Amino acid sequence: MTDDGSENRQRAIGALARREYERAGNEYTRAAWHRLATPRAEQSPFDADEKGWVGAGLQFLCVAAIAYRVAGRGARATRRGVEGVSVAKDLKQGLDRPVQRACLDEFVADFRTAGDMSGVADAYRDAESAYEGAGDGVDSPQAVGTTPLFDAAAGPIKQVARSLDDGEIAIKWEDLHGSDPADAGAFLAHRASYKRRRFPSLVDRVVESGYLAAPRGTTEYNNDNHRCPACESTDVNWAGNNTLCMRCSTPVERR
Repeated sequence: MTDDGSENRQRAIGALARREYERAGNEYTRAAWHRLATPRAEQSPFDADEKGWVGAGLQFLCVAAIAYRVAGRGARATRRGVEGVSVAKDLKQGLDRPVQRACLDEFVADFRTAGDMSGVADAYRDAESAYEGAGDGVDSPQAVGTTPLFDAAAGPIKQVARSLDDGEIAIKWEDLHGSDPADAGAFLAHRASYKRRRFPSLVDRVVESGYLAAPRGTTEYNNDNHRCPACESTDVNWAGNNTLCMRCSTPVERR
């Protein structure tokens, strides 16, 4: 059986719920290494893959960097950022579609943001240019935007944003993407331009607040069977095998 890092991810989410952010960073890092080594059963991270399954590993590594910063472990966060930039650039040798390589450029900028590194704005502009150049080869940018690689690249900013918005979906599809899918390059380049404007300040606010929410999984409002012991909300978020308060990510109690 392939170890895909799922157990480490579950432990990372549990650590977020307990406000153990350094532990969360450690477990997200371990999950990333597992997923980067084997994106799916018997799949090499160095092979061409139209879905981009290796993206989950990059996502976990990016969230690890953010968790370390929230924990006050800035040097470790920067090391994860440097690692992520290197891995994303290296993966461009395997993923052979220009639009996927543009998404990896987007990841490079995300890692610079998460790791509190220099060159953030220029990196996002590089990704914008790469998307613009790749646009002619994309028939359906909506389909591309829902592949695992692109979903993974959207994950960190969504998780950070919900940390600051009472657990709600703070960044939607239409926020990340352009208004005209007929212009595929501009439609996808909007992802990078939006992040350039928003992601650095969102990460700074999360670090300042000292709170990083769990990712949003399956949710239910006004669940009569659960109550949050911290804020008394009955809105529930099932994230992996963790049953958490949708509002503050605290483990909920059964009523």
